[in-house]
Amino acid sequence: MKFENLKEKVKNFCMKVGKRNFIIFGAMVLIVGAVVVGAVVNSQSKDDGYDYDSPAGMSPSDTTNAGTSDDTDVSADSYFSSVQVSRQRTRDEAIEVLQAVVDNQSSTETAKNEALAEINKLASVMATEANIETLIVAKGFEECVAVISGDGASIVVKSDGLNVSQISQINEIVYSEAGISPVNITIIER
Repeated sequence: MKFENLKEKVKNFCMKVGKRNFIIFGAMVLIVGAVVVGAVVNSQSKDDGYDYDSPAGMSPSDTTNAGTSDDTDVSADSYFSSVQVSRQRTRDEAIEVLQAVVDNQSSTETAKNEALAEINKLASVMATEANIETLIVAKGFEECVAVISGDGASIVVKSDGLNVSQISQINEIVYSEAGISPVNITIIER
């Protein structure tokens, strides 16, 4: 008797909330889950005894004889590459979840439209980040990663020290490409 009563309450709750909201909520949970799993895996990979910033993932004891300036370049290059790969992997997972909502025949038109809008938004952000990175590299920086999040942007550049003119150039590029004001731009030297 209690099971039937509980089953009826769950059914009534589901009817009130609606399939569309469950699908959207489920998609958002999967996206957040993918980001969390990516962060956890990334943090655990840094704790496994290998130095991912060193050539070929050598353990710290293997790098004692590897102290040339070329190692610093490999370290920075691997940092920029790993950030770009991690960012792309997380976004690909999010797009897969959203595409599943679009492809699901039981999804409502509203849910499909919202998922398509989110896919378009992600694509636009990805294109803007790529444009920012390309333009910053064109200004003479060797490496750059741009991450846009809401109304802010974080820009990581390979540099031994930025001068006022370079900071101004980066701010100008981000503002012209993304419309983000310099107050909301964080520039990080690597």
